[in-house]
Amino acid sequence: MSERLVGIDVGGTKMLAVAIDRSRPSEVLAIQSRPTPSTAKAVVEAVSDLAREMELEGHLGVGLAGLVADGEVLRSAPNLQCMIDVPVRTLLVEDLGCSVVIDNDATCALLAEMTVGVARGVDDVVLVTLGTGIGGGVAIDGSVRRGAHGFAGEPGHMCLDPNGPRCVCGRNGCWERYASGAGVVWLAQQRGVNIDHNGQAITAEALATMARAGDADSLAIWGEFADWLALGLANLADVLDPELFVVGGGLVDVSDLYIDRTRERFVESVLGGRARTRTRIEPALSGSSAGAIGAALLN
Repeated sequence: MSERLVGIDVGGTKMLAVAIDRSRPSEVLAIQSRPTPSTAKAVVEAVSDLAREMELEGHLGVGLAGLVADGEVLRSAPNLQCMIDVPVRTLLVEDLGCSVVIDNDATCALLAEMTVGVARGVDDVVLVTLGTGIGGGVAIDGSVRRGAHGFAGEPGHMCLDPNGPRCVCGRNGCWERYASGAGVVWLAQQRGVNIDHNGQAITAEALATMARAGDADSLAIWGEFADWLALGLANLADVLDPELFVVGGGLVDVSDLYIDRTRERFVESVLGGRARTRTRIEPALSGSSAGAIGAALLN
C-alpha cells in the first residue's frame, strides 16, 4: 500500500512543500511554494496551510534554516530569526493533529540526495545549500554527522575575511556573504550592478537571466561567485576530504553558470588538488526540491 509523505522546506526567503510516495520517493506527486512570512505565527500558519494543500495523510517533516535543538526549536537562525525559540513542532502537532518531525533544512537535503539523489551509495559526502545563505550537511562513512550539540553543518559562517562585509549572523566576512543568493547580489552591487534590464532591484534570478543573454558584467559576477564557492569548498575539503560535494539550494537551478569554473578553481585552491582524483562536485539531482524531499523522508 502506498503512503503519502509530505515535506516542507522553510528557508529564509521561500517555503517549498512536496508530497511523495514512500515506495517511490524520487517521484514528486505534488509541489507548492510561497514566500516565507516575516513573523513566527504566520510561518507556522503557512506550514499548516501547505501541509493541507499537499493532502497530508498523517506525517509531516519540516526542514528549518538554522540550528535545530531537540527536534523542536531554532537556537540560531540568521536568515530565519523570527523562528528562534518558537516551539514549532508542538504548534504544528496541535494544529494538524499528526506526527511532526523537525530537522535542519540542509540536513534534509543531504538525506534526500543520499536516498534518491547523486550521493546515493557514496559514504563521504558534504552537501552545501546555496539559498538566501549557505547551509550544509556532512556524512562520513555513510552516516550523517550532527556534532556534540546537533549543530554540525553550518559552513556558511566560516569566516573567509574578518574585514569583509557584515553578515546577518553579526560577524564579518562569512562565506555566505559571497557565495549565496544574497552573496551574488552583493558581488553585483560591488561592481555597480544595482538594477536589472527592467529597472528593478537586482536579484540572483535577474543576474542569471542577464548572464544567459550574454551580459558581460553578469557573466563576470557569476565567475567571481564561482571563485568564492570554490574557496569555501576547498576549506571544507582540507578538513573532511569528501568523495563528493553536492551543491543544492535555490541556486542549483542556475548551476550551469558557475559549476564548471567552481570545479576548476577548487583544484587550484585545495591542498593537493591534483591528487584528489576521487573528489567530485555535482549539482543536487533533486534540484532545489531536495530539502523538501528530505524533510518528507524524516521519521
